[in-house]
Amino acid sequence: MSSTSGQNPPAPGSASEVFRVFLRLGLTSFGGPIAHLAYFREEFVRRRGWLDDAHFAQLLSVCQFLPGPASSQMGFAIGLFRGGWLGAMAAFVAFTLPSALLMFGFAAIAPYLGQGLGAAAVHGLKLVAVVVVAHGLLGMVRQLVPDAPRVLIAAGSVALMLLIDDAWAQPGAIALGGMLGLSLCRHVAVPEAAIFPVRHGRRGGAAFLAIFLLGLIGALVWPSTEVPAPGALAAAFYKAGALVFGGGHVVLSLLQQAVVTTGWIDPERFLAGYGAAQAMPGPMFSVAAFLGAEVPLGLPAAAGAAIALLAVFLPGFLLLLAVLPMWEHLTRRPWAASTMAGINAAVMGLLIAAFYDPVWTEGVRGTVDFAIAVVGFALLAFLRVSALWVVLWCVTASMLMSLIG
Repeated sequence: MSSTSGQNPPAPGSASEVFRVFLRLGLTSFGGPIAHLAYFREEFVRRRGWLDDAHFAQLLSVCQFLPGPASSQMGFAIGLFRGGWLGAMAAFVAFTLPSALLMFGFAAIAPYLGQGLGAAAVHGLKLVAVVVVAHGLLGMVRQLVPDAPRVLIAAGSVALMLLIDDAWAQPGAIALGGMLGLSLCRHVAVPEAAIFPVRHGRRGGAAFLAIFLLGLIGALVWPSTEVPAPGALAAAFYKAGALVFGGGHVVLSLLQQAVVTTGWIDPERFLAGYGAAQAMPGPMFSVAAFLGAEVPLGLPAAAGAAIALLAVFLPGFLLLLAVLPMWEHLTRRPWAASTMAGINAAVMGLLIAAFYDPVWTEGVRGTVDFAIAVVGFALLAFLRVSALWVVLWCVTASMLMSLIG
């Protein structure tokens, strides 16, 4: 991997190494996609040096622009860079498995989490998200918006996301950021081309794109019936994963159309899974395990969960594999630096907007929540404790305040 810093790239690792690191992240990465990006930057840029800031920022831009689960796509790519195809699969399985298993088993404990200490614990996890995302944003803002033109682009991106409630607002903000970057960021130096160490070239990328399109066409034409079948389930979840822009919160609305409107799952059950997904570590797309298990296929629940999980993640990974080998050639163009600067600034705006809504609006409900979050931020930013201690603090404090109140 080339580096803008001129340092030698780290030596390739093993799939087992990738699995261990991502399994820990899959067990502890609370807070949703925006928080995961902060965890990833801390783990792979600052602590381990698997990527530098420039490559992390460009990979983030790729994953934010494409449909699909951005944090899982980034994890898949990082695993691919570090450990090849086995590393990519290890990253996906390790990061996704904990939340998928939790969602699969959620039905047994759902009745006990709707009120009292259970609800307080769930709210504490939302405060964890506030702390982690705020800490991550502060680290990323210096890299992505270092001057006035990019601050302006980021502010426009924030406004667009907060004012327009539409799934197309995110790709629109990114495209607009790129166009504004052409005129406002001409001063940005052309970086060294970002050569992502993938194991396939542009022909391989074209093949992955063809597979993605064939899958999408098949999903769009597959008939949806009142009686669910494995093929219809896979088509519904593939279509949702291929068309979602905006991350986990948006894919949930698409999945609601797929499984509730069709009558496969009742609305109350679906909302229970939605609530649980907010509190789980790992990718929110893992709610597919819960929904797939709930759809009455006439098969073991584990089979439905596996079909739904693979179908919802697959299209985003195929698109990512199609784009990565072409990225170097795009970044060599004279307009690439200014366009990428504008895109990165717009992405920063998306992250700030996502921090405000839903992370802040759902997490901080008053002065007490604010105080808990401030203490958690101090633990993470100044004392540099493990995120597990932040989880313990926020959940315990939330439960204690529930008892006192």
